Amino acid sequence: MKYIDAAKLSDLPPGSCLSVELDKDGRGVALFNVDGEVFALDNTCPHAGGPLGEGILHGDTVRCPWHGWKFNVRTGQCLKNPVDDWAVSCFPLRIEDGTIQVALEGQEPSP
Repeated sequence: MKYIDAAKLSDLPPGSCLSVELDKDGRGVALFNVDGEVFALDNTCPHAGGPLGEGILHGDTVRCPWHGWKFNVRTGQCLKNPVDDWAVSCFPLRIEDGTIQVALEGQEPSP
């Protein structure tokens, strides 16, 4: 599995979220820090394409900034429409020397 540098951990304090582009194709990932635990989701809301990393994080739930749809950042599950079609992909990550690294290959939405 190939990990890509996404952001510095210092740029993502607890209770915050961040939108980042990981590759030359502009693949967007949303990063979330829930009480010191970091999560990575696809940055695109399936409802209308809003940037989840620019949303509002409450606990482990992010609210899309465009239309308010809510997603669990641990699972990618949509709280408004809890069916697989509305879930967003979750990506594995690791933190190396203060840098958040995300793996994109072969990831699907969580059940």
